Amino acid sequence: MTTALAHDRLAGARLGLRENAAQFALLVVINAFVGAMVGIERSILPPIAEHEFHLVARTAILSFIVVFGVSKALTNYLAGRFADRVGRKHILVAGWLIAVPVPWMLMWGPSWNWILAANALLGISQGFTWSTTVIMKIDLVGPARRGLAMGLNEAAGYVALAASTLATGWIAARTGLRPEPFYPGVAFVLFGLGLSYLLVRETSDHVALETTQTAASTRAAISDVFWRTTWTDRNLSTISQAGLVNNLNDGMAWGLFPLFFAAAHMDLGRIGTLAAIYPATMGIAQLVTGALSDRVGRKWLIAGGMWTQGVGIGVIVLSDSFAGFAQGDALLGIGTAMVYPTLLAAIGDVARPSWRASAVGVYRLWRDLGYAVGALLAGITADLIGLSGAMWLIAGVTVASGVVAALRLDETSRRVAV
Repeated sequence: MTTALAHDRLAGARLGLRENAAQFALLVVINAFVGAMVGIERSILPPIAEHEFHLVARTAILSFIVVFGVSKALTNYLAGRFADRVGRKHILVAGWLIAVPVPWMLMWGPSWNWILAANALLGISQGFTWSTTVIMKIDLVGPARRGLAMGLNEAAGYVALAASTLATGWIAARTGLRPEPFYPGVAFVLFGLGLSYLLVRETSDHVALETTQTAASTRAAISDVFWRTTWTDRNLSTISQAGLVNNLNDGMAWGLFPLFFAAAHMDLGRIGTLAAIYPATMGIAQLVTGALSDRVGRKWLIAGGMWTQGVGIGVIVLSDSFAGFAQGDALLGIGTAMVYPTLLAAIGDVARPSWRASAVGVYRLWRDLGYAVGALLAGITADLIGLSGAMWLIAGVTVASGVVAALRLDETSRRVAV
């Protein structure tokens, strides 16, 4: 009986973007709300740290990114493991429940420790929700259009992040830093939680179906997946280091760019606009780069994207005007768009369906630890040698990561997972 029911479920599952258009579109919308949750603080937390809580040291100001990055990274890993064991939808709903208090804590937190606690919860929520939407989209589309699927997923998240960043900067310029800029966060949580609980369907049957359509597969041990993705597999480990460095420079951009722009006499409205240009460019460009990686391959988009990011950071450091900053932001966004969906698609190329969610979790563990590493490295070096010196250092690390990818990464888009 159990075998018959399982057979029926598999018979009802179909792989492909067109075949799962409604659920895929729903997950795209949900990931937009996930991204918007980060956008509510993207341009205004560093000014809040300076003006409301009177933090001076750059390392202290960037501490909220460290907390966010560590909590998100660890949760990414757990999300991958739990998604394989208990199903995807449960993890998605749990992530939204954890996000419920975040906007209220950001609005009314009486001390910087409250802001840090809110960012710990936000990181946990993002680890569960964003990881799960990634995994579920990979489940639904199968192997044929993985790059396009990841491009659509990341585009939705980052365009919404940019719109939220722009909106909160605009609100802050007119009403002050708190509480009004965080009001939209309450709506984002309500919509994200409601859609996830009421309308999302589990995708484990799609994983089982893809497994039956590929060579015989066994579930890898937890330690094997971790070390394979971190070190022993040449491709997976190269992907993980590129992801870490990508978010290392994003952590720097999140923390230092608002301070750098303010030092150049940009007001809150302009800082909000500049903070939005980078994720907006990234989000829109991913509509092209994700699908492009399905056609031209992953390797050179990844290496070239890292180099483009390094150039973008350099343009910002050398500029002293809104136009120059905007050009650098746009280059950084284009470079990140070349890398972000392509790395996720490459993980899907290499990992087998039976342990793919766990591999995605390990990759996202290392990738989002980049936020913490970037914030610490940028904060410490900014305190020692200034904002420009810290940004040049991060630019150099980013270019070096692209060199590693060029030398070490195979083309994965035509590779059969082993």
